[in-house]
Amino acid sequence: MLKKFIDNPVLSTVISIIIVILGVLGLMSLPISQYPEIAPPTVEVTANYQGANADVVMKSVIIPLEEQINGVEHMTYMTSKASNDGSAVITVNFKQGTDPDLAAVNVQNRVAKATGLMPAEVIKTGITTTKKLNSEVYGFLLYSENKSYDENFLDNYLRINIIPELKRISGVGDVQVWSDQAYSMRIWLRPDVMASYGLVPDDVIAALAEQNIEAAPGKLGENSKKTFQYVLKYTGRLEQPEQFENIVVRATADGQLLRLKDVADVELGAFNYTTDLTAQGHPSSGGAVSQTAGSNAHEVIIQIEKVFEKAKANFPPGVKLAVFINANDFLDASISKLIQTIFEAFILVFIVVFIFLQDFRSTLIPAIAVPVAIIGTFFFLKIFGFTLNLLTLFALVLAIGIVVDDAIVVVEAVHAKLDQGARSARKATMHAMSEISTAIVSITLIMSAVFVPVTFITGSAGVFYKQFGLTLAVAILISAVNALTLSPALCAILLKPHGKDHHVKKSLLQRFYTAFNAGFTVVTDRYIRIVKILIARKWLALGAIAVFAGILVFLLRTTPTGFVPNEDSGAIYGDIILPPASTLEQTTRIADQVDSIARSMPEVAVTSRLSGMNLISGFGGSYGAMFIALKPWKERTKPGQDINSLVGKLFAQTAGIRGAQIIFFAAPTLQGFGNSSGFEMQLLDKTGGSYKDFGGTVNKFMEALNKRPEIMYAATPFNTNLPQYEVQVDVAHCKEAGVDVGGLLRTLQGYLGGIYASDFNRFGKQYKVMLQTNPRYRTEEADLNKIFVRNNKGEMAPVSAFLTLRKTSGPEFINRFNLYTSAAVTGAPNPGYSSGDAIRAFREVAASTLPRGTDFDFSALTREEISSGSQTLLIFVLCLLFVYFLLSAQYRSYILPLAVLLSLPIGLAGAFIFARLAGLDNNIFLQISLIMLIGLLAKNAILIVEFSIQRRRSGLSLVRAAISGAAARLRPILMTSFAFIFGLMPLMLASGVGALSNRSIGTAAVGGMLVGTVFGVFVIPALFVMFQALQERISGAAVKKVEEHEEEPEELAV
Repeated sequence: MLKKFIDNPVLSTVISIIIVILGVLGLMSLPISQYPEIAPPTVEVTANYQGANADVVMKSVIIPLEEQINGVEHMTYMTSKASNDGSAVITVNFKQGTDPDLAAVNVQNRVAKATGLMPAEVIKTGITTTKKLNSEVYGFLLYSENKSYDENFLDNYLRINIIPELKRISGVGDVQVWSDQAYSMRIWLRPDVMASYGLVPDDVIAALAEQNIEAAPGKLGENSKKTFQYVLKYTGRLEQPEQFENIVVRATADGQLLRLKDVADVELGAFNYTTDLTAQGHPSSGGAVSQTAGSNAHEVIIQIEKVFEKAKANFPPGVKLAVFINANDFLDASISKLIQTIFEAFILVFIVVFIFLQDFRSTLIPAIAVPVAIIGTFFFLKIFGFTLNLLTLFALVLAIGIVVDDAIVVVEAVHAKLDQGARSARKATMHAMSEISTAIVSITLIMSAVFVPVTFITGSAGVFYKQFGLTLAVAILISAVNALTLSPALCAILLKPHGKDHHVKKSLLQRFYTAFNAGFTVVTDRYIRIVKILIARKWLALGAIAVFAGILVFLLRTTPTGFVPNEDSGAIYGDIILPPASTLEQTTRIADQVDSIARSMPEVAVTSRLSGMNLISGFGGSYGAMFIALKPWKERTKPGQDINSLVGKLFAQTAGIRGAQIIFFAAPTLQGFGNSSGFEMQLLDKTGGSYKDFGGTVNKFMEALNKRPEIMYAATPFNTNLPQYEVQVDVAHCKEAGVDVGGLLRTLQGYLGGIYASDFNRFGKQYKVMLQTNPRYRTEEADLNKIFVRNNKGEMAPVSAFLTLRKTSGPEFINRFNLYTSAAVTGAPNPGYSSGDAIRAFREVAASTLPRGTDFDFSALTREEISSGSQTLLIFVLCLLFVYFLLSAQYRSYILPLAVLLSLPIGLAGAFIFARLAGLDNNIFLQISLIMLIGLLAKNAILIVEFSIQRRRSGLSLVRAAISGAAARLRPILMTSFAFIFGLMPLMLASGVGALSNRSIGTAAVGGMLVGTVFGVFVIPALFVMFQALQERISGAAVKKVEEHEEEPEELAV
């Protein structure tokens, strides 16, 4: 079969050309993204109970919904949050691979079952079930340097003019607006005037229901003999504040009309006044665009930028756009860096191969094999449904140093035959391929087989392993096809028989080759001497393996663990936490100080300050958030300008701001696992006790956790010390006075909490009409004396006569995790510690401080890290088993493959040694490189063992066969290994964008390959002798004892 490809080079080249064409077609249609869909699907259920506190929302909204949602198909865990602003949010997390559309439908069906248990106000407002899209690719801010345009105007300008166009872009899943200041018709009731007319909020609601309606009066003249028919049109819903002001609330018997403007102030305002957003120090509104699964992030962002570029022409004077999230910035910089690395790796590999082969024609053959394998892989990426992302590009960088191996083995074997006197390149190629084709096939099977188990890994880690592993496996398989088709054909065409003057060296380059070959001959001689010593004293080889195995076990136990490195994503987030019950104005004052400090830093491009919300706790007047976009990486190349250094500077410069806790953290590397790049755990109250008791336990735990050296900071939004008033209604007095208790509480809600009373249309959209008293009537307890309730006789009485307010405290938010009251703990490890160290510290503190009935669990990225860690050991065992059984099938022995497997701990230990020296943790990128190393290191062992077996079968003694095989394969092993090592040097020495991921893969792979090659080549021949001898003894194979005994003294002479 191979003879056909050697004799028909056209056939061989056509196969490679077709592979390249298919690869180019695949590349042209591959979606581009930063990472594949790593985060598991989530579905979010939201509702609002206007005016209710967190406890009421929890009991009346969340608990009924949770009871129905719990256990929905493929659910992994569920979190919920009730807030004092009346909002309820339930987030349901699903297994990786679950169809998000189907998950949303299943949750919606469960929600429908609970609708009948909801308060009427909640049903009227609506319960929304949506897929939560985690891939935010573009974040924008619209701000105004013209003071005439406030946040309310900018928010609605976005909603009316820009967001609809963004949502129509193919690939856009959702556009989220941060400030909830959509237009609302605000009816500010004047309670004192209302009382003087004997009115309560329900009277205004009734008037709105009567006069602000749509109607269908019908037609005149339809189905008649008249010439024309006319449509009857009612004025319909009101639109202007003036129209609402003229609503008739009451008409007296003498014809006097009481209109809404007589008892209330009406304005077109905002639905919500609980947040305040600025950008670059100016009033602002903004949002983020999320892409749909499988869409091309690069193309989506290009279309988004076109929309904004077109919109800029119509911006009001002074209104400007600022962009602080653009996934293309990181994506383009990362891909550009990796493409540069690919070319650098190719050049370094080419140089190494050229030095060893010392012939441009010979070097050209593996140089052709590399692009064929790399480009052809793109076709299979398209078939597998992968995207062109950082993981697949990482795999292709590593593939350069691997796919060249097979072609090098072919060229080197043909050269060996030419050196031995072969008269033609064709005959040399035929002879060489008959010897090495089996080795090539076995090496390819082994290299591909190590990636088979990764396809069984579940969860987010499985996505990493699959995309990386399968990409590399495909490239290796294509390289094997090249090695069996194209490379032999090119050898037969390009290589020439070595003439008598082949070794005459005249030029400077040739003199270098002479010196190199002479040096290599010396190295080979010394190598053989050491191999003979190890064969004679096998305990030395076994001892070396034991030492490396011990180092490997020690480093496995002590190397800090993590999921993915925290990259410099170019964005820093900040959280500002004031004492409970602090006002929005006080929060804004401190947030402005933080914003001013951030804007003064030369490395900062854009800043945005949001009062009334932060990323850890959520919404609340005492919370603030900072969004800081840094300048491009190429402008931050000096020491101290990386993201970690800048986070440290922000901590230091804001330490002097009193009255608030201020923390900063880098934006997460992976989206969809929370807003921070640190850890996230959950404390669970399984006692059913009070919030205050649970709060005491949480505080004790947090105090102990923050004392641990592994923890830079740890925070929780759970706080039971928010000042509150408990409303105590005197029911008996209400009955005596003829006051309905429900009516009393509705009156309070109408004035203080606010009521969604009606709807109106304007600017082509539908908005809400909100009823509430002006803020100046609800500032303190004494204001209750101005609010009156009506009894069954129509008489008015102050509500203060029927209720009292008792000072108390309670939670600002109530969180639940899998139906238990919970406290979410988020934080970051100190420099020098990993997330794995933080998890271990968390477990230890929990064991020492948590009482019976209080448990803990993990969420977000921390949960994925723990889940992947539990699978990693199993995957490595499966990889080794696959290699073992394939070798057993090839060698027809269960014993001889041990000669290959026992050499692997040397290289794996080398990977960890280099990782520790570089200060890297044991993350998923390092683990991927370890799996790859199993195949690469096994390949080196296979080359020696395979040729030693061939020599043994040709009649050589066991020792001579081992020495001959080791000597014959030393040059190609060193050539392929150093080609791989030098090909990965750009990754190992990477800096700038994506540097930590690059270094994690590069350092482990280089260290493992270097140590595994330098030390492994010495012990593999000794292992072969041991296990081949054992195999022959067990199988009863004829071994000429006398002959071996006579040969050994000469063979082992040093």
